[in-house]
Amino acid sequence: MNISLVVAFDNNFAIGNNNDLLWHLPNDLKHFKALTTGKTIVMGRNTYESIGKPLPNRTNIIISRNTNYEAKGCIVVNSLDAAIAYSKTMNVDELMIIGGGQLYMQSFNLCTTLYVTHVNCATVADVHFPIIDYSQWNIVSSDAHEVDEKHKYNYTFVTYTKK
Repeated sequence: MNISLVVAFDNNFAIGNNNDLLWHLPNDLKHFKALTTGKTIVMGRNTYESIGKPLPNRTNIIISRNTNYEAKGCIVVNSLDAAIAYSKTMNVDELMIIGGGQLYMQSFNLCTTLYVTHVNCATVADVHFPIIDYSQWNIVSSDAHEVDEKHKYNYTFVTYTKK
C-alpha cells in the first residue's frame, strides 16, 4: 500500500492558522477533489472538525486519541498505525493523508508520494508542514497557475515521488 500526503503550503511550509486554511484557491479545491475522490483519506480530528462533515465519495478515516470520539459516516481510529492497519485489511492501494500538522509529521517518513500545492506567498501561521529535502524527491508533474480574479496568489500543483 502506498501512503501519500496531500497538502497546500506557502513559501515557509505554512499550512494553517487557528484551525483554518490560509487562502481560498478554488482551483486547489477542485484539484484536491480530483485527487481524493474514490480514495481512502486520513485526517486528524481537528482537520475533520474544521471541515465539519465527511468528504463525499471517499472513505474517511479520522484519528483521535479520544476513544469515545464518534464521527458519523467516518471510521474513527486512535493512531496512524491503526489507520494503516485498517486500510491494509480493506486492500487500499493508496492511503491519502490530508492533514493536519501533527499527522503530516507522523506520516512524512512513511509516504512515497507528495501531492503539493505550492502557494507563492508568506502567511502568518501556527501550523507548518515538515521541511522537505527536495534532493530526496523526484518531480513527476508540475502545473503552474498565475494570479487571476479568483486566485489571489500564484500557485503550482506538483507531484513528487520519493527517490
